[in-house]
Amino acid sequence: MEQCIDLCWKCRHECQSTLFTHCLVVGGKHAEAAHVNLMTDCIQICQLAADAMVRQSPMHADICHACAEICDACAVSCEEIGGKEMKKCADLCRQCADHCRHMAGVKSLGHMSEGGDANHIMA
Repeated sequence: MEQCIDLCWKCRHECQSTLFTHCLVVGGKHAEAAHVNLMTDCIQICQLAADAMVRQSPMHADICHACAEICDACAVSCEEIGGKEMKKCADLCRQCADHCRHMAGVKSLGHMSEGGDANHIMA
């Protein structure tokens, strides 16, 4: 969990730094509303996910799942724009997404072992 928390904070910082010191400065496709909104969503969900894990919130698995989805989307957007700065941001978003996906899955598996098998839960 500590590694996931650390990656969430790093991803949040990288997205925020890239957005404000690169994307909004360069302009053009870097500053299009859809991309800026996605980067902002990524910044906010990474902070929320890290906070939820630190607090050991019972909702951290759901938040981590959402974080993984948003980080993946942000990575795609950054890759589509291209360039060294955007690649660095995309790579960190993908790492964060992978770790958050794992955290979301670990919590789900924990519930399955407590309540029986998957078929019992789905019934």
